Amino acid sequence: MNIHEYQAKQLFKSFGIAAPQGEMVTTAEDAVLATQDIPGNIWVVKAQVHAGGRGKVGGVKLAKNTDEVKQYASDMLGSRLVTKQTGTEGLPIESVLIEKTYPIKHEFYLSVLVDRATERVMFISSVAGGMDIEEVAEQSPEKIITLLINPAAGLQSYQCRQVAFDLSLQGVQIRALEKIMRGMYCLLLEKDASQIEINPLVETDDGELLALDAKINFDDNSVALHSDIADLRDEGQEDEKENKAQEFDLNYITLDGTIGCMVNGAGLAMATMDLVKLKGGSPANFLDVGGGTTPEKVCEAFKLILSDKNVKAVLVNIFGGIVQCDVIAKGILTAVDEVHVQVPVVVRLEGTNAEKGRELLNNSSFGVVAADNLASAAEQVVELASNEGKGA
Repeated sequence: MNIHEYQAKQLFKSFGIAAPQGEMVTTAEDAVLATQDIPGNIWVVKAQVHAGGRGKVGGVKLAKNTDEVKQYASDMLGSRLVTKQTGTEGLPIESVLIEKTYPIKHEFYLSVLVDRATERVMFISSVAGGMDIEEVAEQSPEKIITLLINPAAGLQSYQCRQVAFDLSLQGVQIRALEKIMRGMYCLLLEKDASQIEINPLVETDDGELLALDAKINFDDNSVALHSDIADLRDEGQEDEKENKAQEFDLNYITLDGTIGCMVNGAGLAMATMDLVKLKGGSPANFLDVGGGTTPEKVCEAFKLILSDKNVKAVLVNIFGGIVQCDVIAKGILTAVDEVHVQVPVVVRLEGTNAEKGRELLNNSSFGVVAADNLASAAEQVVELASNEGKGA
């Protein structure tokens, strides 16, 4: 689960992490009023969306007077921001953050995350702050510093000093960095965050360290344990279909292809998507209905898939282990009838009662294609999707 920047900074401050003075607003008029409480005569107006790269596409503006604050806030609010991370539709801007500006001497990168490869909490830092860390890692890997934390010992002062020295900080800045790192570490553990990122962490002209930006990702599996974090969720920033899928215990991720995929098992789903790509198609989604799927789940899965207007054909790939294939076949036919499926459907069944399942599909009046194997199913669905795309 992601949260907005202003929410992340509120959490930062509660854990002793210094951040700029600011106020979240939802109207242009309130944006102007906010400047009365924020010292200075230059303010930054920041669109609040769950995506990075806002500054590159007009989502972060420097306002030199209150008229510009009002104008920038008015332009942003109610619009949609499109960045590299949002897709072509973008995300709605329903609030903006008005913040005090500071003279900046240096920009750094600092994050803490759960590194699954080492099964440790890891800090990542760099002198190349304010840039996409992926680009820095690719073009200047020597500027990336990693630090693993022993779970038994926790974060140690000498480790904080090590990072400070690598960032060329000195004096009181070393103690300030340790305070920030300890705050990030405690926040990660206490709130079950999976990643906390400050980019950039800035050194102002007077030597103060501030989290100029803030991004926190939380482990979805633990959000239910933290009601205060759950309250920060903004479903308007999330994919509606993915949220709907969670209600029926379906694992769904929207993609940009034309072939809807319904599979039981995450590994099999990935293999199915790979084969669709290999045969020249493009998956419209990842959808795992689970090993113990039911006809009811199949019906809801069809509804999710067909809510995507880009879908030109559907591939159902079910391995009957726990569940029997003939039961799933009945569920597929019920769903096709109930949902009024208008695109071609190719079904590959394998496992318990697979022959009975294929027989039910072949004898139906809905024109569902029952494939003999996965390779054949992938070829057929790609061809059918291509024909649908041509209006055939």
